[in-house]
Amino acid sequence: MIISPSPTTPPLQSPKLRIQNHSSIDPSKQSKPSSDQLLISRLISKSQDLSSVSISSMASSSSSVHNKSYLYDVFLSFSGVDTRKTFVDHLYVALDQYGIRTFKDDERLEKGERISDELLQSIEDSRCYIIIFSKNYASSSWCLNELLKIMECHKTGERTAFPVFYDVEPSEVRKQTGAVGDALAIHRNMNESEVGRWREALKEAANLSGWDVRKTTNGHEAQVIKSIVEKVSLKLWPIDSNVDENLVGMEQRMQALDPYLEIGLNDVRMVGIKGMGGTGKTTLARTIFDKQFVNFEGRSFVENVRETTTRSGLQKLQKQVLRDVLKDKNITVSSVHEGTKLMKTRLRGKKVLLVLDDVDQREQLEALAGNPNWFKLGSRIIITTRDGQVLEAHRVNLIHDVNLLSNEEAICLFSRHAFGKDIPTQEYERRSRKVVSYAVGLPLTIKVLGSDLRGKDDSVWTYTLERLKTIPLKETIQILELSYKNLEDDYKEIFLDVACFLKGWKKEDAIRMLESCGFDAKYGLSVLEQKSLIVTLKGRYDAVIDMHDHLVEMGKNIVRREHPDEPNKHSRLWIEEEIEHAMADNSGSEATKCIDLNITRGIYLKGFGNMKKLRCLIVNHGKHKVSHDLVNHLWYFFGKFWKHDKGRRYFPNSLQYLYWSIYPHWCLPKTFEANNLVALEMSYSKIKQLWEGEKVMEKLKFLNLSYAEELGSLDLGLTPNLERLHLECCYKLVALDVHGGCLKSLVYLNLTECKCLKSISFIEQMESLEVLDLSWLHLREFPDYIIIGHSSSSLLELNLSYNEDIEEVPSSVGNLYKLVSLNLTRCSNLKSLPGSICSLQHLTTLKLGYTRIEELPEDLGQLECLEYLYLSRTKVKHLPGSICMLRHLETLDLSGCLRLEKLPEDVGQLESLEKLDLQHCRNLREIPNSICKLKCLKQLRLGGCKRVEKLPDELGNLKCLQYLEVWGTGITQLPQSIYSVKGLKINKPHDELL
Repeated sequence: MIISPSPTTPPLQSPKLRIQNHSSIDPSKQSKPSSDQLLISRLISKSQDLSSVSISSMASSSSSVHNKSYLYDVFLSFSGVDTRKTFVDHLYVALDQYGIRTFKDDERLEKGERISDELLQSIEDSRCYIIIFSKNYASSSWCLNELLKIMECHKTGERTAFPVFYDVEPSEVRKQTGAVGDALAIHRNMNESEVGRWREALKEAANLSGWDVRKTTNGHEAQVIKSIVEKVSLKLWPIDSNVDENLVGMEQRMQALDPYLEIGLNDVRMVGIKGMGGTGKTTLARTIFDKQFVNFEGRSFVENVRETTTRSGLQKLQKQVLRDVLKDKNITVSSVHEGTKLMKTRLRGKKVLLVLDDVDQREQLEALAGNPNWFKLGSRIIITTRDGQVLEAHRVNLIHDVNLLSNEEAICLFSRHAFGKDIPTQEYERRSRKVVSYAVGLPLTIKVLGSDLRGKDDSVWTYTLERLKTIPLKETIQILELSYKNLEDDYKEIFLDVACFLKGWKKEDAIRMLESCGFDAKYGLSVLEQKSLIVTLKGRYDAVIDMHDHLVEMGKNIVRREHPDEPNKHSRLWIEEEIEHAMADNSGSEATKCIDLNITRGIYLKGFGNMKKLRCLIVNHGKHKVSHDLVNHLWYFFGKFWKHDKGRRYFPNSLQYLYWSIYPHWCLPKTFEANNLVALEMSYSKIKQLWEGEKVMEKLKFLNLSYAEELGSLDLGLTPNLERLHLECCYKLVALDVHGGCLKSLVYLNLTECKCLKSISFIEQMESLEVLDLSWLHLREFPDYIIIGHSSSSLLELNLSYNEDIEEVPSSVGNLYKLVSLNLTRCSNLKSLPGSICSLQHLTTLKLGYTRIEELPEDLGQLECLEYLYLSRTKVKHLPGSICMLRHLETLDLSGCLRLEKLPEDVGQLESLEKLDLQHCRNLREIPNSICKLKCLKQLRLGGCKRVEKLPDELGNLKCLQYLEVWGTGITQLPQSIYSVKGLKINKPHDELL
């Protein structure tokens, strides 16, 4: 049975909506994964960067560098003696198959061992906790200390704990009787205060909503585990059922589909959504999927069926559906025939919501949804297509034609993009309606035309209307192409690059690639975005470039239409068969500018010799499931490949951007002059050195050899004009040869975890350095040569986090007068800061969390640009009064400062403060009245401040306040004024708080 929470239990808090990307790991939060885990996670991440990615509207939000991100979705707390090889093992596998990143500590020795800092950090880095209570759980001080930390995190309201009662009763845990009482009695000789805290944590955890295994589903563990996984997944990825208000007319279109879908009836339905490109079919299907998938046992949204079938085959899509629905990421499909058999037999037990987007062949439907009897009663299969005949041939009887926008809806959408409001400016109303009439109700066309005319004068409007008159109605591609033709030549090139292969890339990576090829990328992309030709999606960590498939089709058509049957004459190649054709007989030509190759089989790259204008070459393995076996196989294959064709010139000297993940050779080929190369990215390569011999690359500005595990040394004299150097996790790197004044142009250097480096004193010579990352290097002291070499430099960001032996910061740090960010997090032996740090007038971010600092410099208020101050878990007792002078401070994090006794009386002078985190400041006694002056404050966190008993009466003056946390405090009554704050969410201990 499912246990309901006790009335006195703090209510579970809904997490903030965030994009969930299970392959992305925040390196600043990592404890210490193995090198194997790091390799796999980084490969997955990079393969996603260089392939088309989709970010669901169900979980979109803008990201901030200060938002909390989690390394793990779930942390498992359990007694290994009782459950490691049984229930916990099965639960871990189920969570993993569902795609939930789960921490399970298999290395620990629970008895007699002090819980490690790394494990505590893993708890902090987890979003949810599953506590498996068993007979021996309370006998382990390790488990009990884990529980203390878990409950501490749970009370913040941002994270959630779920108890599972495996072979004990909930009441035994709550009251510490029976087997639990016997287990806890083992600690009778320990400190009474400590045991008291354990007892309270056990009671609190037992009052939470969870599962009693013996009384849930008649004790069937498999069903209990299924219930746990489903509930946790909903907690991790909640669904907002509201329709995006920016989608004009979407609510009505969803209602029009209700009679076709009739979700809830016990039958299997295939429903077709038909319409030409750009009518909003995918958006409609996605909105329905996001709103309804919670009502199904399995679900899968298969995007771009037409495109993916062409590039990767139907078996890839079959594998996606099987993995999504069955929640088993280990499923493999070797052929379409095998995939069809698997889908017939394994999907019958699931009520499924399946969306097949952009289908154009009957064979696709036969392979992915061959017959209604493949699915359990209640299932719904939604198919979007431009071709109604495909639906009829597959006997889909329920077909809905997407309604184009009405005149009023079209005017509303056009006006939003042309004028920034729902109706046109009066003087342009007639012409706006005329423009809209040519778009014939197509949302994409209306959006592009509106964006193209925004801010333009009468002459441009007149010219556009004259051009539109010459284009037949419904010739959508031609209408869209007007915006392309109006672009300057460089922006046309950027548009085609995005359409052919940059869609789905991180924006930062796309900018680097385009700049390497000589384009003004940042401005060019902004021009395309202003014209609605691209959009920037906010991912969990990075912005991603996206483009509507109608515009992608237009761009690819522009590239191919002049020579449709001669790919060797195309400016861009991205289809493997066409690349193979262009290279098989050395028929490459000067027309080819860019190649994007996803290797899925052996290709002999023979045609480069004639591609004398090739500027961009991308070779990656994003279509494979990443594993060590794959990496080894690829290294083996390419090793043979190079030996077989050793004398060939593989890389044209015209190349400006070269990306090759898992590059198999130990150096670059002799025949590659690299005279024009600007960016070289070869992460996870077998490279030991750049060249056999010496060859200077004068134009190289960007070099990424991260995770090159064979790299022992690097002669940077060969790259004298380098600006960015990524060498993180080159574990065998011993020396960097820096001589002759090279690297004077270097602005970015990342040496994270290059622990074998014998010396980094060469940093003193890098006079242009702006960003320096020396985290995880086990440095014994703050490197003086950073300051000596940059006393008058432009160093902006310095990261020395996780160098635990650093005990002091030299007073000369004040000479880094341009510093913007200083990160000393987890320098756990650091005890003080010099007063000279207050002279860093440009500093915006200062991170000192988890250090031993007891006092801050008195003149801290002189850091007039400071926006983010992180002091979590420090030993600070008092804040200097001058801190109130920080007029631009937006975030002040004092969470876990156990010795903090009071805040400055004038804290209300922090006029820009948006977040004040005081969680677990257990010695803090009162909140100053001046806090009511913080007009920008959005979050006030007081959870666990046991001695705070009262809030200021005028707290209701904080009209921007969105979140107030008062659990675990001595507060028994909130000030009446607080209830006048609209939209305020209050996290309080129980409903009795008034």
